[in-house]
Amino acid sequence: MPIDDRLRILAERIGAFHITDRVMKRAQSVIESSLRDGEVAEETRSAYLAAARRYFGEFATEARAHLRDVDRRLEQANQVTFNLSAERGVAVKRIEATQSVLQSIEALRESP
Repeated sequence: MPIDDRLRILAERIGAFHITDRVMKRAQSVIESSLRDGEVAEETRSAYLAAARRYFGEFATEARAHLRDVDRRLEQANQVTFNLSAERGVAVKRIEATQSVLQSIEALRESP
């Protein structure tokens, strides 16, 4: 079967990834060899696409789960930041109120 440029481009894109999965590595090796030879059998093409779909599908699922976890942790961190900002505001108001009282006390102490 003549080589489809889209398949060649896809194989090049996938080949740029650091692939550790044994099945995907094997499929990548077979497709690269077939592309170099100038002919890709339909079963090779189908097997490659199936392996790539499985590998990258699992990778995408894992990446989405990681993103959800990071988003959840960011939400928690933002809540902590919000709470600390509110606490800081209360502490500043408390300092201002007590400082005002202390200034009044000092003013009364200094005057007869």
